[in-house]
Amino acid sequence: MREILGRRRRLRFRRKRGPVQLEAALTCATEWHWPVLPGVGLKAAGSRGDRERACLCPDPECVVPGAHPFDPGILAASTDERMVRWWWTNRPTAPIMLATGGTSRAGASGGGRAPCAVSLSAVAGARALSALDRMGMRLGPVVATPTRWSLLVAPYTLEQLGELLFAKDCVPSSLRFHGEGGYLVLPPSETGTGQVRWERAPLPGSAAPWLPDVEAVVDALVEASTSAPDGGSRLAY
Repeated sequence: MREILGRRRRLRFRRKRGPVQLEAALTCATEWHWPVLPGVGLKAAGSRGDRERACLCPDPECVVPGAHPFDPGILAASTDERMVRWWWTNRPTAPIMLATGGTSRAGASGGGRAPCAVSLSAVAGARALSALDRMGMRLGPVVATPTRWSLLVAPYTLEQLGELLFAKDCVPSSLRFHGEGGYLVLPPSETGTGQVRWERAPLPGSAAPWLPDVEAVVDALVEASTSAPDGGSRLAY
């Protein structure tokens, strides 16, 4: 009896859960038709463990360690299942980078453009979500890192964004707009500042997540950033 129990323990010990990035990347690419590519990633932690791990890119002063494209570049982002599998089979722990506002090449199964996003400091992001919830605003997915929160919104053009921001008296510099040609790191990636997670996760299912228009949320984001402790002038990556 002891031998049987011991064997069971060994089998249970071997069942370690591997990296989940591939599954998440395939969901984005093949079910939602969002073009993705692997991020640069992080250097291995030292023997004592690094609180903020360094980026694998050549820049020793990288301000977004691990959380940006490098090789391949952002233009290589794809919805092709074979390409996505190849990338994350070779680099199973690579961060998942969404090419925001990019055009999906999904063929007969459907196309369109990938989400855009607006990001702000984590403190301001929590305030903005509370304000939008009180207004009864329907929100889409929200990505959270230890320092910043990002609200995914419907695709917008630079012209639309320019007209929208021109009407504002003040737009805090801590707000970032991720439109066409930009990128955003998606869960369950790990970056130099910590784990990336869903603050508001997409609903399960094969359909692409619903996204609000940027016009519907930008007022609350500007207000929350302006009222942040630093007045919204500090850009925390």
